[in-house]
Amino acid sequence: MHHEELASLQRPRYGSIVDDERLSAEEMDERRRQNIAYEYLCHLEEAKRWMEVCLDEELPPTTELEEGLRNGVYLAKLAKFFAPNVVSDKKIYDVEQARYKRSGLHFRHTDNTVQWLRAMESIGLPKIFYPETTDVYDRKNIPRMIYCIHALSLYLFKLGLAPQIQDLLGKVDFTEEEISNMRKELEKYGIQMPSFSKIGGILASELSVDEAALHAAVIAINEAVEKGIAEQTIVTLRNPNAMLLNVDEELAQDYQNELFDAKRKKESNARLKVNGTISDEERDVYEELLTQAEIQGNINKINIHIALVQVNEAIDRQDEGALMAGLNRPALSLLEVLPQNSSWYLLQLCDSKEQKMQIAGIPNMLDKSEIQKEVSVANAEAEAHKLKLIAVDNINTAIRNCDPSKTLVALMKPEAQLPVVHSFAAAVYQTELFNLQQQNAVNYLAHDELSIAVEMLSAVVLLNQTLENKDILMIKNHLRNPCLGFNNLEEENLQRYADTLLSIKSEASSQGQDYLSWNDIQNCIDMVNMQIQEENERIIAIGHINEAVDQGNPEKTLEALLLPTAKLQDVRPVNARHYQDVLHHAKAQKCKESQDESALLWLDEIQRGINDSNNNIKEAAALAVGISMINKSLEKGDSQPILMILQSRFGLRVIPECAEAYFRKLSEAKNMKTTEDSSESPWIKLVMKAMYDYYYNVETEEGTCVAPKGVVPKTSWLTGEEIQNIAGQVTADYNREQLWLANENLIVGLQARARGFLVRKNFQERKAYLQNQEPSAIKIQAFWKGFKQRKSYVDRLKVLQGNVAAIVKIQSWVKMWLARRAYRNRLQYFKDHNDQIVKIQAFLRANKAREDYRTLIGAENPPLTVLRKFAYLLDQSDLDFQEELEVMRLREEVVTKIRSNQQLEKDLNLMDIKIGLLVKNRITLQDVVLHSKKLNKKSKSQLEEMVMVDKQGIKGLSKERRKKLEAYQHLFYLLQTNPTYLAKLIFQMPQNKSTKFMDTVIFTLYNYASNQREEYLLLKLFKTALEEEINSKVDQIQDIVTGNPTVIKMVVSFNRGARGQNTLRQLLAPVVKEIMEDKSLIINTSPVDVYKAWVNQLEMQTGEASKLPYDVTTEQALTHAEVVNKLESSIQSLRAVTDKVLTSIFSSLNMMPYGMRYIAKVLKSSLHEKFPDATEDELLKIVGNLLYYRYMNPAIVAPDGFDIIDITAGGQIHPDQRRNLGCVAKVLQHAASNKLFEGESEHLSSMNTYLSQTYQKFRNFFQAACDVPEPEEKFNIDEYSDMVTLSKPVIYISIEEIINTHSLLLEHQDAIATETNDLLNELLEGLGPVPDIESFLGEGAVDPNDPNRESTLNQLAKTEISLSLTSKYELREGEDQDLKSLMIKTKRLIVDVIRTQPGDTLLEILETPATAQQESENLKLVEKRAILDSKTPEKMKHSQSIFEDGQLPIEQKKRKIQRNLRTLEQAGLVSSATKYQEIINEIAKDIRNQRRYRHHRKAELVKLQQTLNALNSKTAFYEEQINYYNTYIKTCLDNLTRRNSRRSIKFDGKEEVKGSKKLKQTPLKYTAARLHEKGVILEIEDLQTNQFKNVMFDITPGEEVGDFEIKAKFLGVEMEKVQLHFQDLLQMQYEGVAVMKMFDKAKVNVNLLIFLLNKKFYGK
Repeated sequence: MHHEELASLQRPRYGSIVDDERLSAEEMDERRRQNIAYEYLCHLEEAKRWMEVCLDEELPPTTELEEGLRNGVYLAKLAKFFAPNVVSDKKIYDVEQARYKRSGLHFRHTDNTVQWLRAMESIGLPKIFYPETTDVYDRKNIPRMIYCIHALSLYLFKLGLAPQIQDLLGKVDFTEEEISNMRKELEKYGIQMPSFSKIGGILASELSVDEAALHAAVIAINEAVEKGIAEQTIVTLRNPNAMLLNVDEELAQDYQNELFDAKRKKESNARLKVNGTISDEERDVYEELLTQAEIQGNINKINIHIALVQVNEAIDRQDEGALMAGLNRPALSLLEVLPQNSSWYLLQLCDSKEQKMQIAGIPNMLDKSEIQKEVSVANAEAEAHKLKLIAVDNINTAIRNCDPSKTLVALMKPEAQLPVVHSFAAAVYQTELFNLQQQNAVNYLAHDELSIAVEMLSAVVLLNQTLENKDILMIKNHLRNPCLGFNNLEEENLQRYADTLLSIKSEASSQGQDYLSWNDIQNCIDMVNMQIQEENERIIAIGHINEAVDQGNPEKTLEALLLPTAKLQDVRPVNARHYQDVLHHAKAQKCKESQDESALLWLDEIQRGINDSNNNIKEAAALAVGISMINKSLEKGDSQPILMILQSRFGLRVIPECAEAYFRKLSEAKNMKTTEDSSESPWIKLVMKAMYDYYYNVETEEGTCVAPKGVVPKTSWLTGEEIQNIAGQVTADYNREQLWLANENLIVGLQARARGFLVRKNFQERKAYLQNQEPSAIKIQAFWKGFKQRKSYVDRLKVLQGNVAAIVKIQSWVKMWLARRAYRNRLQYFKDHNDQIVKIQAFLRANKAREDYRTLIGAENPPLTVLRKFAYLLDQSDLDFQEELEVMRLREEVVTKIRSNQQLEKDLNLMDIKIGLLVKNRITLQDVVLHSKKLNKKSKSQLEEMVMVDKQGIKGLSKERRKKLEAYQHLFYLLQTNPTYLAKLIFQMPQNKSTKFMDTVIFTLYNYASNQREEYLLLKLFKTALEEEINSKVDQIQDIVTGNPTVIKMVVSFNRGARGQNTLRQLLAPVVKEIMEDKSLIINTSPVDVYKAWVNQLEMQTGEASKLPYDVTTEQALTHAEVVNKLESSIQSLRAVTDKVLTSIFSSLNMMPYGMRYIAKVLKSSLHEKFPDATEDELLKIVGNLLYYRYMNPAIVAPDGFDIIDITAGGQIHPDQRRNLGCVAKVLQHAASNKLFEGESEHLSSMNTYLSQTYQKFRNFFQAACDVPEPEEKFNIDEYSDMVTLSKPVIYISIEEIINTHSLLLEHQDAIATETNDLLNELLEGLGPVPDIESFLGEGAVDPNDPNRESTLNQLAKTEISLSLTSKYELREGEDQDLKSLMIKTKRLIVDVIRTQPGDTLLEILETPATAQQESENLKLVEKRAILDSKTPEKMKHSQSIFEDGQLPIEQKKRKIQRNLRTLEQAGLVSSATKYQEIINEIAKDIRNQRRYRHHRKAELVKLQQTLNALNSKTAFYEEQINYYNTYIKTCLDNLTRRNSRRSIKFDGKEEVKGSKKLKQTPLKYTAARLHEKGVILEIEDLQTNQFKNVMFDITPGEEVGDFEIKAKFLGVEMEKVQLHFQDLLQMQYEGVAVMKMFDKAKVNVNLLIFLLNKKFYGK
């Protein structure tokens, strides 16, 4: 509308009525009226700017200000600014102007104007300036209101409550049209324009007692100021007639300088005013002289400045006395400055100033509001400290008196400032605090000691209470309480702590102890920790034992068995070897039985092995002693002990009668074994359990399981087995002999018959044999001859063999000499050509590797041998996992930062609103302060809420909650991967809701496309939704351009958001900055604007009014050659600048986001499919509308709004720069749509050829932009990629968004999942109804008795949780026949097989059995993969089915591969005829893609870091805004403390004038007949009109203003009564309700009833 200073050349110039003798009377009058209108507009602008400074809020434009002030909202806010004790927050009606914007003015808006008038009355502004309410509300005299605002500003400046209003006459510019419109408005008023220049004089005359004396004194001050002598000036200032306050002679020179500058400024403003518009008689002397109010205001300004300097210097010097002197200066008028609190003031002010300096970075002075605030804070702290000391004394006294109830009361007093105290534990507090007091040296507990002790005792009491309730979850939560300060508390041991504490509590209760002390609980924690540590150490020790057993070293095994942490019993070092053997055998047996090579021995098995070993050795030792005793007895020939030894040592059942037989048989057996070998040692060898050796020294009686070195065991002694066998044989012979003796006759007969039969049989056989073997006899003879010949040969051979050494020696010397000579020659050759050999080897290896890699990436069918060399590239290294984790971390941080910035932006917007409400008295300052604290503490509260949700809410450790969490993870996975559901849901909602749904839930669901997978899925959603919208909502191809398609809007918004801003900035920032930095560039394509600028320039150059008309049409402006030349110059500049922008756009095609280009491609193809008759040009225009008009054009027009350029706080783009950019954008828009300049833009038709040429360039650009690959190819992703992805997808979503999504899905379930067997229906059925917020947060998250429970829940609903998305319907072997997934699994199995088993073809490998070594290599690969999987984060693990396949033995893998290949061959994916080369080719492709993925991941890391840096910059900007708001709020808080003790004047009826008595208004009494005559009552049902005289109505005002009680009496008998609210009547009047019913019988005219109540009770 207008702008200042530099644009003054374009302002219409108006002279006086005598500056041009050729003007007629009518023209002179017209000029005068125009001048009046212009001056009034200047006064409006002055009032607007002054109010904006006071309110810190932007007001409507100047030409709309009058209308904007009619509702009185801004006036009431102004009243709250200077009289907050009169106008409260709740008294401003429609403070947000929502009703005014919706329905226009309402009667209640007049209340705002009344509040303003009363506020001015409360501060003493003379009523001569006041407008009437109707002047404002009915717009009868708006200039009067503006006049009053000017007077108010001067008066407030005098009081030091507001800045001085500016004089803008001649400094601001308005268009001819605006001035003409204002002139017409002023003519409508038909009033005399107030004299704004005389406000100072009128104000002085109204406030003074002696006007003449005051006027003379003010004149004298102005004259003295003009002379510049400070001594004379101070004399005139101290003149009592001047009525100036707080004049300090020591500041004379400061007063002189300030007043001189103010007077010069006022004189300069006066000279700028139009000469001759006011006659000398009408001129006010105070137009150039300072008024009394202005003088007083400047004096106050100097006094305050000097006082502030004194206070700040005292603070810097730490001078307490000087500080108090400064604080008590009258100029500051500080409230409640108490001498006894001087030290508190100094401390508080020093801290505040230091904090302010740290924030600003440079030393800053504290202003008055800040000082007042800190004084108030210091007073409050001093008083609180005093009360706290008294309370601590009382507590110590109560503790000494040992009265628990009094101690409890003393502890619970708020003055003590102690933590929460629980009344049910009074005895506990008394006992513990008494003990603590007795331990204190001075028998007195200070506040710090009490605070720590009470906090800990309260926590212990609550823990004891929870133990009594046996609530495990609450016990854990209390143990986590930092107030308890338990040492060595481990999170993973909380369950053990809780269980142990419950048992200890139960035991203590049974013994009469009702309370576990802190030490008891700490001891329990230490005990549990020790138990767990011992268990862990025992497990480690068992592992060491197994490792030692595997190594086969008895010493290490013994060392491991003797570990104290193992706590094994009866471990004997001498049995180490046997322990090793027994445990090794036990472990091997266990591995064999379990078919698990990695099986370990458990503790009980190890202990059993030790016991068995000890028993074995004990039995072997006993047996060895028995053997020794037997052999020694036999050597001595002593038969006496033999029987006893056999019975006691060998445990044999012997027969005493056979004692001699035992001795004889044993002696015979020993004699047969006796040798004369002198090297025989005293050791004998035994075999335990048929597998373990035991050695026993018969001389030293020493036993061992280790074979003695260099010792040959005794062979001349009978072994244990021999002794047992002999004894057994003797016993058996004896038993048999006894049996035979009992049956001797039968046995003799039987033997005789048997012998006869055998003799006869042998005779017959021998006879027949000899007869049949005659040929054999001949052969025997031949054999004998051969034997003789061979014997001769053997003899010769023995001769040679007898000289073998000599023969071999001769041969070896000859062979050695030949070999050595050949080797030395070859070695010397290698040494001579060492460098060449190394190069050849390197070249061959490199060439072979390159050739293999080229074969891998270039060959159509790479061989299996080459593939096997590079199969290791498919493995994930530690670096891969680190980079993947870093990508996940950065992605999480970026998404969290985006959401945080969005929430921060919303909170800052809400802060803007709250500050606006504060200024309008709609809310209290405390509300704004609370919101500010929320801004500063948001990250901390979010962290606490996240922890709370993780531990108590849906992520709590319970089966039900985990099931619910998994159900939501399945639901959001289905929504994310199947775009059909969300696409349908978007179009089921209204557009405003769908946009909000997209901005919150959907973009959150796809993590703002922070990685390839989520960008791919989001593009699939956009594609599906766009196709759905085009098919269902687009009837004509131009609907895409003329309408506002939801999907197009979402796509553009997303790509211009956090991820797309960098692209736009890189694409447009350089050229936009170049245009803006070109100060000489002025492009103006409007002929009228060019013409007016030219006329203004002529007037400025000549100093005379131009004869040219100011208001002209475009055609008239173009008749002037100067205009045409300037226009042509602008067009040339425009064309040059446009070319630069075009070059930047066309050269940056690859920088454009892939998503935008792909959606453009989808848009074009979808439109072509629906409108096949559409031409290529029509389709490309639609694409251009998307890519240029919607995406790029707004960023060119408003680069500051899209972060294309950096604008400092408070900065803005100059209008000339904005116009230049707008002209460029207009030309590009016409060119992109092939729209020529015609009609009103005919004067730009010279650019039409340029537009056509540019359109062809744009056409090629749009075609190239649509030429992009499909997302599957671009991102190498398809719907099966999640099965083999390294990490599970994770989203970060708030509880509120989960609930909203669930609700919308249930609401539109029938529309988006039409089939009954749809997967979505199954998931929604499993989830059940929509849960509330508390079910997510967990029980106890919000106190049910909390009065702010709803607001707390709403805040907690914004808590974000992470969901690891998984599919409920994973691939199952034998069930899901998905060929793509089967192909992926088969490829993984093949890679495993070919890495361990070589072969030329896949068939050869599959048909060749694996060797043991290959199985071993496969096992190592499996173990390595298991170790890697154990280190892999849960989110990055493969699916269970894939992991299990990788653990199979190699033969099972091969069998599974063969089954899978047969299935794939049936589907036509592979062929056995080609030896399954197709799947080999797929594996080679995977290896190539793995390398590309790693490169892409590195690039994504860089991109994510850049995005994060940009987001951090935006966060820093928001934090600067928060600091600015904090400073503003701090100022507001300081201003609150400046309220003086003025008499409180209340006009709303809720409070009376201080000291006055409440006036009781008497009720009104009317008969129904009287009210019927007035038209108030229309009729009463069931009552004739002639009976109205018998009905009496009593109207009594209530306690609250606007409340009335109406009683109805019939014939003096009270019938009914009703409560009537005046606001309800006004509401009905506003809504057009003319008649209402009262008592359900009487019909009342609403308007007349309002008139009656206004007249009788409000005097209106």
